[in-house]
Amino acid sequence: MIVGLLCAIAEVFSLLILARVLLSWFPINPSGPMGQILHWIHAATEPVLAPVRRSLPAFGPLDLSPLVVLLFLNIVVQRLILGC
Repeated sequence: MIVGLLCAIAEVFSLLILARVLLSWFPINPSGPMGQILHWIHAATEPVLAPVRRSLPAFGPLDLSPLVVLLFLNIVVQRLILGC
């Protein structure tokens, strides 16, 4: 029961990170409805992405922190720890 809930939370967080990455490719009006959604996604994912971003070396304009967090969530948390 608890493992299933934790697996679902990890999956939803992975989807939020993926949505953040995909939405970053498009110009979005911050005052529009998609801007509100993007603001909520940033608020939900930034506390995890910011420390990872600070610890990674600079790769020019590329932000690899979403990739690192997604790999960690999928491989370590979901597969090795939770066994999802």
